[in-house]
Amino acid sequence: MAYIKRMREEKDRFFATDWQSPIPPQERSKFTGLTYYPPDISYMFALTLFEHKDKQVIQIEDTGGNLRDFLRWGEFRFTINGERCVLQAYKSAPSEMKLFVPFRDTTNGKETYGAGRYIDLDYEIDKTSDGKWILDFNKAYNPWCAYSEDYVCPFVPPENWLKVAIRAGERMYPLA
Repeated sequence: MAYIKRMREEKDRFFATDWQSPIPPQERSKFTGLTYYPPDISYMFALTLFEHKDKQVIQIEDTGGNLRDFLRWGEFRFTINGERCVLQAYKSAPSEMKLFVPFRDTTNGKETYGAGRYIDLDYEIDKTSDGKWILDFNKAYNPWCAYSEDYVCPFVPPENWLKVAIRAGERMYPLA
């Protein structure tokens, strides 16, 4: 899981130094890195995406009170910690080459950002040659609105609220 360590180091460097960082400029001098759960292979799944025949448009409210259109593209089914789970995967447009998988779990508000976390899946990186998708919760990240009120982020739809703890990926930002 060395790639997770590299990915986290790159993200911390970006957040600490880049002008596009979501960390407010006045807080960057105190920024020492994000907090993460230790990488855990048990939170990594090779899954079939059960594509919906009817790619229904749904509206997801964001933190600014706006409604955003997403296509409900398909769903992932898996079992974690003995709990059967289903997560919907969305696209912002049919031609989009990424799947957006927002989720909430029982760690939200205690160990992780209260409004939930996201996973982005890229067709070229996260889809295997046999058609499976790698859903890796170690890559779960906080939306940028977790770091600053200057950002507007989609809320996690109730259909993606899990009744299990996902102790993988980013934890709550300490200065939030």
